[in-house]
Amino acid sequence: MVGEVVETTTSGLVPQPSAGTFSPFRYPVFRAIWIANLFSNLGSTLQSVGAAWLMTELTPSHQLVALVQASATVPIMLFGMFAGAIADNFDRRRIMLAAQVGMLTVSAALAALTYAGWISPFLLLAFTLTVGTGTALNSPAWQASVRQQVAPREIPQAIALNSISFNIARSIGPALGGLLISLFDVSFAFAMNAVSYVGLIGVLLWWRPEPRQVERRPILPAVGVGIRYCATNGPLRRILLRGLALGFSLAAYQSLLPAVVSDHMKGSELDFGMMLGLFGIGSITAAPFIGLIRSKLGLEGILAVGAAMFVFSLSLIAAVHQISYALPAAFIAGMGWVWILTTINTAVQLRSPDEILGRCLSIYQAVTFGGMALGSWVWGFIADWKSLPFALHAGSVFLIVSFAALRLLAPLPRPGEGVLDQS
Repeated sequence: MVGEVVETTTSGLVPQPSAGTFSPFRYPVFRAIWIANLFSNLGSTLQSVGAAWLMTELTPSHQLVALVQASATVPIMLFGMFAGAIADNFDRRRIMLAAQVGMLTVSAALAALTYAGWISPFLLLAFTLTVGTGTALNSPAWQASVRQQVAPREIPQAIALNSISFNIARSIGPALGGLLISLFDVSFAFAMNAVSYVGLIGVLLWWRPEPRQVERRPILPAVGVGIRYCATNGPLRRILLRGLALGFSLAAYQSLLPAVVSDHMKGSELDFGMMLGLFGIGSITAAPFIGLIRSKLGLEGILAVGAAMFVFSLSLIAAVHQISYALPAAFIAGMGWVWILTTINTAVQLRSPDEILGRCLSIYQAVTFGGMALGSWVWGFIADWKSLPFALHAGSVFLIVSFAALRLLAPLPRPGEGVLDQS
């Protein structure tokens, strides 16, 4: 039927009207996974807030505080490409189930050890590293499974809605996490994260997607196929290079924020939660406008706006000493964050063949989040060597210089360049 798409669900074929911003919610499977994932994201945010703040209480080292962020992203860099090959070789729903059950187990153990008072800085890093490994396994399968949940032309809208889910959690979770930590204990936030996996596990057990036609390959050769495709595809290669540089720069804000609030501004856990909450609110506010801005400015334009927002935010939190003055920086950084990462993710998805989609997405994540992990270590080292404001200003300078240089050396694809037919 003209103007309609046909959805395949667990209950059969359902006609759907033309795509719109929120059209993926008409698909029962996407809607159920989105809601369950929202609560899972909320739990993950509680754990991230708790781990970052706990580290400021366990050690005065800015580098160890920054490494909490790095430990969550290093596994994506180290294991992400293998996870992508696994996502292409096996049932993606089963992979997500295995990852969710594993993260539930690890989070429950972290809550128990923290409650017992047996946690140490390096043990905390080990646990966050392990949870990050679960995320690395889950993420390519989850992102690639979007094609099994909605019609092909609604993939960009579905990606944007998934980003909104993540950022709703980031707007509510930090304030809730700060409140839970102040009223109870960090271990309670960790326990709430463990419980949050239950709903998504239940939805994944209920979901029965149509089996994919999979041509299985040994993992290492499969990884090689993905790497060769991304390396030889000009538009994809340039997108990934830009993602690496941006991830390295954005890590200055993400990794140093706990130390900035605790040491530089002498704030409390509630102040930290408020900063993270406004970051999430900024992301939610900006997400619905991604498509419009991208159509007006193109890939290069929307990433330039996002980078400028981070330069402003880094400079502001480096200069002020009171939380009230830093709050606008958190809101604006959240807007820049969602515009940058959602734009890169969508650009990769639309230029990747379905048979190697998991590998292409995992390479994108390995490159971008690997840049974040490396940046977290570098900016933390610079903060210990010089000072927190110096590290934040250095992040701003690097972001400006790298963006300008790569705009000339690795320009982003023009509209439609390298985009594959997803029908």
